[in-house]
This record gives sequence, structure tokens and C-alpha cells, in this order.
Amino acid sequence: MIMNEVKIRRINELYHKSKKTGLTEMEKAEQQALRKEYLAAIRANIDAQMVNVRKTEKRT
Repeated sequence: MIMNEVKIRRINELYHKSKKTGLTEMEKAEQQALRKEYLAAIRANIDAQMVNVRKTEKRT
């Protein structure tokens, strides 16, 4: 799952607007949905990386 630049930019826009003037209920819902999608993308990337991780034993 890949988060595109447009969605990331929108997340940032909503964050900055929330700090300056506040968000409408629709914007809050949009922000929450985008954050959820963003976190899902991060988790999917980590899971994909973990597939390639292997435990090795240290030989002495």
C-alpha cells in the first residue's frame, strides 16, 4: 500500500488548518480517514520489510 503525495499533502494541510482556525466536522472526518490510511500504509511497509529479516546466530 502506497500513500501518494496528494494525500500526504492533504494530511499536512488539514493539520496546519486545525492549528490555525480549526476544522469542520467533515474535515475532521477526512483527517481521521487519511491518518488511518497513512498508518495502514506504514504498517504494510514494515510488514513487507520484516519478511526479509532473518535471525542469525552468532558463532564464537
